[in-house]
Amino acid sequence: MAAITDLIREEEDGGLSFGDFTLATKTKKDGFNYNGDIYKIKTFKEITKLEKNGMFVYESVPGTVVHDFRATDQTVNFQVEGTTDSQVTLELEAEKDYKVHVDKVYVGKMKTNLGGKLNISVELEPEKLVDILIEKM
Repeated sequence: MAAITDLIREEEDGGLSFGDFTLATKTKKDGFNYNGDIYKIKTFKEITKLEKNGMFVYESVPGTVVHDFRATDQTVNFQVEGTTDSQVTLELEAEKDYKVHVDKVYVGKMKTNLGGKLNISVELEPEKLVDILIEKM
């Protein structure tokens, strides 16, 4: 699977895909219009970061590729891939509890911090997609 053409794209079914962990140097794309919002992606082997209207949305260290990213007031779900385990940070609602599912397995309840950040560690293997589902409690 790997890289996303043009670093970020809208899928035919409406999801958002972004990132490219195969790049040796940081590459950016700004001004991507999706559902009335403006997105900016920065990505390469060390980090993938997505912003919406200048606000933080997603970050992974090291870099990843995200497929079919969808976010509502109640859920965030996507598939992620990379070459090695990754720390994923999402911006959600501050000081709220969320149920976290990785590959359709409930891994526990997590609470966001004062800034709304939720951090999860994801075990990744080359060419294998991992499903992530975050549900507000």
